[in-house]
Amino acid sequence: MNQRVAANLAWMLFERGLQVGIGIVVVAMLARALGPVGFAHFQYAQSMVLIAASFALVCGAEVVVPRLVAADGPHPEAARHALLAHAFVLRFAGGVIGYLLMLGYLGVTSPDTEIWHAALLLGIAILLREPFGVVSAWMQARTHNRPGVLFNMAALGTKAALVGALFLWGVREVSGYAAAFAIEAVVVAGMQILYFRLRMREHHVGGLLSVDWRRSRLYELFASGGLFWGSFVLMMGARRVDQLVLQPAVPAADFGAYAACMQILDNFTVLASVLAAGLAPAYVYARGNLAEARANTGRVALALTALGLLGGAAIAACAPWIVHLLYGQAFASTIALLRAAALLSALVFADVGLTLLAVHLRRPDWIAIKWLAVFVVTLLLDLAIVPHYGSWGAIAGYGLGNAVAALVGVTLWWRCRQTARVAAL
Repeated sequence: MNQRVAANLAWMLFERGLQVGIGIVVVAMLARALGPVGFAHFQYAQSMVLIAASFALVCGAEVVVPRLVAADGPHPEAARHALLAHAFVLRFAGGVIGYLLMLGYLGVTSPDTEIWHAALLLGIAILLREPFGVVSAWMQARTHNRPGVLFNMAALGTKAALVGALFLWGVREVSGYAAAFAIEAVVVAGMQILYFRLRMREHHVGGLLSVDWRRSRLYELFASGGLFWGSFVLMMGARRVDQLVLQPAVPAADFGAYAACMQILDNFTVLASVLAAGLAPAYVYARGNLAEARANTGRVALALTALGLLGGAAIAACAPWIVHLLYGQAFASTIALLRAAALLSALVFADVGLTLLAVHLRRPDWIAIKWLAVFVVTLLLDLAIVPHYGSWGAIAGYGLGNAVAALVGVTLWWRCRQTARVAAL
């Protein structure tokens, strides 16, 4: 590993580690303040919001960033501003659709009033985070991500301070903590748009009303990112459908125990994405030879899988200590669930590594097929066994869904061997 890759990876790990570390502390305070039932309501609302938020990624970074980089002409900043404005409109429209779908689901399922309040507040992020996130894409295109990192850290610190204050004051209402999460999204969006407007003024670029609006540009951006968008919606659905099926099937305390288990594993498995993002540019994406890219993808996937197994085994061994430290004695039933699910989480590491080949080959259809298969299998299994086995049925669905994702990745990686051989001739 060369020095540049190592330094970049170390920075990414530091940033993500800080986010995960603060996130774990925040979740621990939530669990202790709200108890199993209140924590269950908060996590259920957050699951719905995460699925609904995926609809706002109509025009993702993989569509916007290359076009920003390629923007040329006599007024490149004006062209970039127009592109970002169109992307913002698409994302905001997607966010509105996602928010309305969440409200519709709440109306049909008629959950507890506490869940309604939490979802309405947490849902504010649906309308802010991704739409105003076009500024992050603009920073990425300029290879100047530092302001965005600082904005995220400031907002995260604000949320942590608010949650800490509520915890010390003995607040037990779910809506109070949901408001703190909503404020985080408001802070990030406010900083992003203020920074962007200041930079645009330096180039004498006007506001949204001065943009040359074109329906054809909206359609082109939507069409270009449609497959990625669908893949992301399916992925979020596959990752959270277990909680939507489990919540009405078990007591709130049991759901809270399962949600606490998944919260720990979400913080662990994000390590796979960080490592893959740091390794892929040099070891996969930069390889013009398909055979070499395929071979390196296999090596990265094996290394990540081994890391996932080691980390999962460590979490399983330390499960009682981890649960008692973070959540307290009230979440003792989480221990057994965590021991089983931690070992299954290695499949997530394998899937992340194998997905690099599809990204390298620019095959979003492969990714869409994979997540469609995972979503269908997970949903069907959860519907069949969760009503009978409760949280353990959801654990089985988690394991099978991840196994399907890894199996699809292995299949596509294996099928590329012949193509790689022909390309090498």
